Amino acid sequence: MYALQCNAFLLVISKIAEMIPMQVLLQGKKVQEQTTRDILLEILADRYSRTILESTMHVPKSAIDISNECGIPISTAYRRVQRLHSHKLLGISGSISQDGKKYFLYKSKIRSIMTCFNNGSVEVEIVPNLTSNDI
Repeated sequence: MYALQCNAFLLVISKIAEMIPMQVLLQGKKVQEQTTRDILLEILADRYSRTILESTMHVPKSAIDISNECGIPISTAYRRVQRLHSHKLLGISGSISQDGKKYFLYKSKIRSIMTCFNNGSVEVEIVPNLTSNDI
């Protein structure tokens, strides 16, 4: 049995879908600002935001695809995507389709967020969602 130094919980927004031939140890980045920690915890408390981050972990998706695949109302999906992007948790790439319409794809910028509540303070650490091209 192992003992933890703090009363903690770990929230990992990731599912292993395939075997990766090499293992990479990703370092997390501690969030220093209290306001940012509070915002991140508030976002993670929202079921739709967590679902969007998980859904876009490996493959970029449009808001319509996110809505359909995750069962999130389209207006809610757009609001959550905008909020996640404004807090730098989702990346956006875009293009113009053959019929001239703009469309955007969203991808999670985080692999996991770890939190620890210790002696009245909350520590938050973010592990980035790096692809093999980023390493």
